[in-house]
Amino acid sequence: MDSFEGIIEFAAVAKTNGFSAAAKQLGCSTSHVSRQVSRLEKRLGCALLARSTRIVTLTDNGSTYYQQVKDLIIGLEQANEQVSQQQTHLTGTLKVSAAGGFAEHFLAPALMEFASNYPDLTIELDLNSRLVNLIEDGVDFAIRYGELNDSSLIARKLVSRPLMAVASKSYLDKHGVPKHPVHLKHHNCLIANKETWEFESDGKKEQIKVNGRWKSNNANLIMQACIKGLGVAYMPKSTFEDAVNDNLLIPILAPYWGRGANSWIVYPNKRFMPLRVRAAIDFLVEYFATWE
Repeated sequence: MDSFEGIIEFAAVAKTNGFSAAAKQLGCSTSHVSRQVSRLEKRLGCALLARSTRIVTLTDNGSTYYQQVKDLIIGLEQANEQVSQQQTHLTGTLKVSAAGGFAEHFLAPALMEFASNYPDLTIELDLNSRLVNLIEDGVDFAIRYGELNDSSLIARKLVSRPLMAVASKSYLDKHGVPKHPVHLKHHNCLIANKETWEFESDGKKEQIKVNGRWKSNNANLIMQACIKGLGVAYMPKSTFEDAVNDNLLIPILAPYWGRGANSWIVYPNKRFMPLRVRAAIDFLVEYFATWE
């Protein structure tokens, strides 16, 4: 069993990039961490860490070793949780990546409800539109919309998000109401991610190339620009629900709205998954099972 000593300390240093930070995380002294890692390196016969006065980095051997042992450590934590029945008492930190209006208005409240059930659990929700690398950035799972390109990730469908086209009364009074998607070529269109909008007519998809003078990758800003009368917006219906109910926006082109795409929970394909991650994913899938 001596061959396993120092692995936990090494993994903590690799994760936190420092002996002091690792010691704080493990609740022990810095000297203990340093001593254990040194003993591990001696047993393995190679340096795992490159030490300097300011920073600690992984050597090539250290990087390879860390990738191997971190999943084993997660598996050990999972085994401990199962034996001690901690699946009803979740701890640690859950890191989630998401972006857009759906994340702010629907996902965040769901995670808040989940967090309220586990007072010892910390949740970090990163609302950054940057497409993160889940493994490199230490993210447990992400919420992504539309077509998924990374086949190395496991994906579970969260919700379907059909589309809706809207405009403000002031814009429609000034520019007229488009009766067919092709008429959008003569309107200011508020562009989120794509300049080609997909509609459906008689069961067939129809793509329309649109133009506009307001572009943003933030759904809330697109909606606010639409309310201000800057143009026509076309995004998932959930984005406009409150504004339509408050008569701030008017639905248009309803017979041609597209089916849109799905929002997915994606996470790395790992042999071991911390129970807090599994519990959060299962909670979200159940939470949104009846969502419209």
